[in-house]
Amino acid sequence: MKKRILIIGASGQIGTELTARLRTQFGSHKVIATDIREGDSELLEGGPFEILDAMDYKSLENIIIRHEITDVYLLAAMLSATAEKFPMRAWNLNMNSLFNVLNLAKEKKIKKVFWPSSIAVFGPTTPRTNTPQKTIMEPSTVYGISKQAGERWCEYYFNKYGVDVRSIRYPGLISYKTLPGGGTTDYAVDIYHKALKHNEYRCFLSASTTLPMMFIDDAIKATLSLMEAPAKDITIRSSYNLAGLSFNPTEIAESIKKHIPDFTISYDPDFRQEIADSWPQSIDDSKAQEDWGWENSISLEEMTGIMLGNLK
Repeated sequence: MKKRILIIGASGQIGTELTARLRTQFGSHKVIATDIREGDSELLEGGPFEILDAMDYKSLENIIIRHEITDVYLLAAMLSATAEKFPMRAWNLNMNSLFNVLNLAKEKKIKKVFWPSSIAVFGPTTPRTNTPQKTIMEPSTVYGISKQAGERWCEYYFNKYGVDVRSIRYPGLISYKTLPGGGTTDYAVDIYHKALKHNEYRCFLSASTTLPMMFIDDAIKATLSLMEAPAKDITIRSSYNLAGLSFNPTEIAESIKKHIPDFTISYDPDFRQEIADSWPQSIDDSKAQEDWGWENSISLEEMTGIMLGNLK
């Protein structure tokens, strides 16, 4: 079967790198990148690109039919910190874009869907250490509520209509190719930029706030592994737990000091502290390991070297 891929939200943190990887793997002409705004030159020149509002069902359907799309990666979303400022806009974008894609899959216009969930689905009552795949989920943020609802709808469309939808609960993602995009875990990207520019960083979380994180290369590897796995091996149709690294701002600062000895960090927690405190510190991802062979490969020290080396 010929594979033709549509990325919705290709200009974002995951989209930028996932598009490049898929184009390398399947051929640039077979991967159509879309976003509500134009992407960078690499994205635009690397293959087909179209402007698309993910909430516009007709435009989405038109692109899918015109390009004979088989697989859709729906990455458009409003992230945690931004969503708290614009609750209804976040809910509408995060939910309506998902319904558009699921309904097109239900109508057999596409064969396979990837939709990212997040550790934001967990809440203050969730066990915070080694958070299990199936556990209490009482999210306290707009973003988390939309992602939890999305997980339930993905599972429903699979059970009711046989839609081949697959999902990962991403931890905080770290990349040197895109700037922070309004997430609570984005301090772990911003800190590298500020370390190189100013030799100092003022952190909006407390020194001991431990959160699950992952370098973008591992996140892309996990996404592709999940999408390439045989359907019979996918036992979770809500969203898979995924673990990489767990660290706090002090630990990431110490890893930076090995490269920039006079780097300093100070702490000034804001509204994002409450969001971070409602999330897990570490994740049990044994189901992803069992079902499709997931394995994290990049350590904090390696990631810091890669980030600083490339941002220079």
